[in-house]
Order: sequence, then C-alpha cells, then structure tokens
Amino acid sequence: MKFNRASFLNTHRDAWVEVNLDCIEHNILEFKKYLKKDAKLFAVVKADAYGHGAVMIAPVLLASGVDFLGVSSVDEGLQLRENDITAPILVLGAVPVWSFDRAAQNNISVSVFSDEHIEACRQTYEKLKIKPKVHVKIDTGMNRIGVRPDKAVEFIEKIRACDFIELEGIFTHFATAETESYACEQYEQFKSVVDNVDTKGLLVHCCNTAAVACYKDFDYNMARVGIGIYGLQPDLIKGAKEPFLKPAMSLKGRITNIHIADADEGVSYSHTFETVRKTKIATIPIGYADGVFRGLSNKIYGIINGKKVKQIGNITMDQMMFDITDCDAQEGDIITLLGRDGEEYIGVDEWAKILGTIHYELTCALRVRLPRVYTR
Repeated sequence: MKFNRASFLNTHRDAWVEVNLDCIEHNILEFKKYLKKDAKLFAVVKADAYGHGAVMIAPVLLASGVDFLGVSSVDEGLQLRENDITAPILVLGAVPVWSFDRAAQNNISVSVFSDEHIEACRQTYEKLKIKPKVHVKIDTGMNRIGVRPDKAVEFIEKIRACDFIELEGIFTHFATAETESYACEQYEQFKSVVDNVDTKGLLVHCCNTAAVACYKDFDYNMARVGIGIYGLQPDLIKGAKEPFLKPAMSLKGRITNIHIADADEGVSYSHTFETVRKTKIATIPIGYADGVFRGLSNKIYGIINGKKVKQIGNITMDQMMFDITDCDAQEGDIITLLGRDGEEYIGVDEWAKILGTIHYELTCALRVRLPRVYTR
C-alpha cells in the first residue's frame, strides 16, 4: 500500500481540515478597503473561528491589521489568553455574573445590558480592584439580548456614573443585513441612541460582514467581520465584484480501501445505494461524527486527481464511500470533499443548499477530531 503523504501533515488520521492562511490574509485586506481611514477592524473568532481554529487564526488576523477579537464566551477568550493572544477581546454573548471577575482578571471585555451586570461589575471591582471593561449591547431588532433603544441612553448614562466600570464601547447587531429596509430601520434606531450620548473615547460598532460591504453609510469607528474573514459570503454580497473573498477551508481524506462490487449490490447501511454495474468503490475515514451530516448521503461529490466522483451509500459514523469506477486512483490518494483540486471546486454552499441551512453552520460543525492543517 502506497501513501502519498504530504510533507506538511503530521497526524494519525487520514482525514483533515486544511486552512489556507494566505486566503485569510487576503480576505482581511479586502475588508479593510471598505473601512474609513481610522476605523478599527473587529474579527469574530467565536466557535473556534467558525471551525477554522481560533488559536492558530488569531495571530494571523492580528498581523494582518485586525484590532479587536470577538468570542462568544469567557472560556473562548481564556483559550486565546492562554495561548499568548494579548489583543483586546470582547465576549459578544451574555456573560454569567459569576464570570465577570475572571474576565476582568484576563483583560477580557464583556457585553452588558442589565442592572445585574452593573452589580456584577461593582462586586468584581470590590474584589479585585479592577474595573471591568464593558460594551453596552443594544437590541435594535434581533430580539435576542441587549437593552432596548428606548432604555439605552438611560442605561449608558447609569454606567457612565459608575466609577467601578470602564465603558469601552456600544454596539448592536443586524438581524437581517440582507434585507436593506430592515437593516436601515435597525441602523436608525442605533443611531438615535448614539446621537444622544457622549461617544468620545468609545468604540461604536454595528456593521457585520454584509453591512461592511454594502452599507457604507453605516460605518462608525469599528466594524465587525465574521464569516467574511474565512471567505464565506453572505447572500447580500454574493456575486458582487467586491469584496473578492477566497474560501480558506478545505476538507480532505485519503483513500483507505478500494474494492470492486458487482452489479446489484447494496452499499453501506440500509443499502440506500445499489450498484448498476461492476463498481470500484473507495472508502475514506470521514463520517457524520466528524460533522459531515448523514443527510448528505448519496447527494454530494468528492474530487480525486481533478475529477469529481459521487459519494454513494449512507454516510456512516466514521467513514464514507465513493464510486471511483471511471477514474484512475489508488489507496492513499486524496479525495477532496470541500475545496479545489485542479479545475474542480466544491464549496460548502453546495452542502448548505442540500441541507437547507447556511454555510457557516457546516464549517462550525466540523469536529475537532479532524486535525486542522495550516498551509500557505
């Protein structure tokens, strides 16, 4: 058995997620074109950088000009701190009141929107003599977390009056940046708050990936980019000339077995695929436990040596099979499930369409048991 092992790969699995750091850098530079001269760029690295690996991605982002990092929890922020990431970090989600002190100890900013959060800040300061850094979250229409616009000015002024809190910023999040009318409505609600408070020295941010590219009038002094960093475009900017984003993620596996099945044989559990001819079947060690959902069975393709091949049979927990009858392949060859091989390309959008979901749900779903390999 011959294995064509790539020199960059050091893993005990014949399956991996490949992340091209040049693509990440390119995407950051594309988004920086849209920012006004002195605006800061906030990169969202929650959910392990949407499945790309936050600890490895963060230094690349910072070296490319990112100023601030966004996570979903204090634990995600601590992971970055424990790996020598010293840049400013904001927890975008709700932080339990008992975690405010841990965040403050590690210079992690938190989102606040309630009197309970103010009290947690007071207790943290009394305990540690450290002023928690906070960003006030304003709910302009997401109906998730945040203080409502009609209460926001009063809440911000209440925080300003607290000598035990460092107010660092105010922000909101668009529910439907793809829908211009509602995005504009949310923006106007946010603007009505911003215009009625003293924002000197504060970071004011509302734009996400789609809004940065499409609503240039919405810019304040910081913009948050999430999925765009990784080369995934929201529907609003698909097909736009700019930004020209490069998907950074590929998913690959090596053929561990090849065998011949006769016509009229079933493949995999429940025999959801039956051969109609003598068929050469290749197996790779990737399955639904890796985040390639069983609902994709018999509906997706891989690429081997620049040629598309069909996945056949139910995807199992740890393995899946392909019909490679019409291509020249051997054990150890690589099948690309996502990404480019030669002239052929398979994007995660194709999987999302099959499953009726969004592309970044699928990148986030790729489990950590798939090693992340970083290339340039």
